[in-house]
Amino acid sequence: MIKYKCDCCGEVHEEWPALTFISPDNYNGLDENEKKSIGILDNDFCVIKYKDQVDRFIRCTLTQKVNDYCQDLDYGLWVSLSEKSFLDYEKNFRNEAEEKVYFGWLCNNLSEYDFPESIPVDVITRKNGERPNLIPHSNFDHPFVKDFYNGISKTEAESRINKMLEIVRKNEKKWWEIWK
Repeated sequence: MIKYKCDCCGEVHEEWPALTFISPDNYNGLDENEKKSIGILDNDFCVIKYKDQVDRFIRCTLTQKVNDYCQDLDYGLWVSLSEKSFLDYEKNFRNEAEEKVYFGWLCNNLSEYDFPESIPVDVITRKNGERPNLIPHSNFDHPFVKDFYNGISKTEAESRINKMLEIVRKNEKKWWEIWK
């Protein structure tokens, strides 16, 4: 069992933390000046306004099945949406709106996989302002997609958690700076 001390509440937790990213990789690739001048980032939305285009991102969740354990591994990931989908999602984010499905592209690279190109996903909204769930397109040939549908082992899940916790320790960041 993985144990970690929560910097927020000071308690030791034994359940697995969600592996989340505070921003899309597109935003992470900007220098500090660009982040201030063309980027807008909050807990759920990110917009990057280039001279010739505007990129729009939302924060979502993905649950990875763990085959030999009673708990699954949760991710907090970012996806890009079209302008139309982004504006519709933003307008209805906190409403009791019906659940909708948008097309998006995964915008975080997980260290366990090589991402030569982005992965297409369905973004399935939920009510009450809960972040949407992601479902990778099953016909996209990539190990991440295969693992999503086939599941991973408990050993692999714990390896991913430990890798993320090590990144936090090396960067001397609080857990909520990584897992917001």
